[in-house]
Amino acid sequence: MKLRPFFTLSLASLSLGLGLAPSAASAASFVNGLALSGDLLDLSGGASVNNGRVGYFSDIYYDRNRNVWWGLSDRGPGGGTLDYATRAQRFTLDVDANTGAISNFKIVQTVVFGSNGNPLNGIAPSPSNTLGLAHDSEGIVVLPKTGNLLVSDEYGPSVREFTRSGELVRTYITPANLIPRNAGTGTPNFAGDTGNTAGKRTNRGFEGLAVSPDGNYAYAVLQSAMLDEGGGSGSINRIVKFDTSTGLAVGQYAYAMKRSSQGQGVSALVAINDHEFFVLERNNRGVGIGAELATADKEVYRIDLTGATDVTGINLATAAAGSYTKVSKSAPVIDLDANTLAQLGGKSPEKWEGLAIGPKLNNGSYLILAGTDNDYSVTQNGTGTQFDVYLRFTDADPYAGSIQCPLGQTTGCTGPLSSVPGDGSYRLLPGVLHAYTVTAAELGAFQAPVPEPTTWGLMGAGLLGMAAYRRRRHA
Repeated sequence: MKLRPFFTLSLASLSLGLGLAPSAASAASFVNGLALSGDLLDLSGGASVNNGRVGYFSDIYYDRNRNVWWGLSDRGPGGGTLDYATRAQRFTLDVDANTGAISNFKIVQTVVFGSNGNPLNGIAPSPSNTLGLAHDSEGIVVLPKTGNLLVSDEYGPSVREFTRSGELVRTYITPANLIPRNAGTGTPNFAGDTGNTAGKRTNRGFEGLAVSPDGNYAYAVLQSAMLDEGGGSGSINRIVKFDTSTGLAVGQYAYAMKRSSQGQGVSALVAINDHEFFVLERNNRGVGIGAELATADKEVYRIDLTGATDVTGINLATAAAGSYTKVSKSAPVIDLDANTLAQLGGKSPEKWEGLAIGPKLNNGSYLILAGTDNDYSVTQNGTGTQFDVYLRFTDADPYAGSIQCPLGQTTGCTGPLSSVPGDGSYRLLPGVLHAYTVTAAELGAFQAPVPEPTTWGLMGAGLLGMAAYRRRRHA
């Protein structure tokens, strides 16, 4: 028997991989993985890399109230230079209810984010002191009280609420200390670090997003330390707690990352209950577009906000030792590098960015799903010309020997070959999904999101309210 979402279809280009045994440090057990075709198009109607190719998983969310999955793409293949309409994909996935094995990934809906008919786009903010329609999606959850989508953005950093069809409902208020700015003049620069001395670093905004089971609070985490709190050498960043009824921040908490000189950062945040979360940390090594292969390092930790100090008014770089309590953090519960797919030559992907707690299995365990961002398998040169990147994963370093071809073409390429061989030895970088299982005891005090109000329930509440108003009026 398999747990199936409302729509279950197959994808011929999907491939299934077997992995190695999980590491001893992991509380979760690896089941299997999928390598998803790098040239897959979404359902937006676009037919090219810049308007329809799936960028895969900047985040993943499992909506257990509807039994459907969401996958989030980021600002697009232009690196902030192209007018790419930001979007999310609703997808289905077969899950074996006995083993947790996954198969049959299929996109069933593409939602483009917009505001009054204007798509939010991936272009870097211009002018740089105004966010405007610029949007670099990185985290997604479903707000259980309404069914709306909450999406975190790196440019702001911001949290925005959308309807399930993608229309902007509102933007939460970003705390002033997080806004990228010149501390002396107060002038923000949302497009880059030039002139900024405080606030989030460029491309290091709200990377992970979680929502409390009751839907009352959203939690957004920066990818790494702010400019005025250590910058690239800092190891402590911030988790911001928002009241979803007002869109205002009501707390900030200090999170200590694993120290690394290789671009360590947080990529995902997942609520276990109202105070415990999974956090995905990764460095920028592994199989990727432009990445170095050596010393890939990606782990999932369990954290607890209980007893952590609200550091809203504290500078984490200058505060006296022992003056505040950081979020507590476990040893790794998943080592994402410990299990690899044959389709990637047994190598770890660079950009593990999506993480979700999936359905409950027949034995009482839960599925944990992790996913990668593949950067659309595109690179660009200094003048902005883009190229498809084909890799041979059996190479010691697949990117070092990659072939770069004009978009949509397999000839006229540069690299070791002038064309892509027809034998399948070179392929675009796939999106990767890993399935893990965790026992109920290992998961601990898991709380599922509250059921969403039904349309009939909302109508009934409205009728009851009207009746009460009439009674008061005629009393």
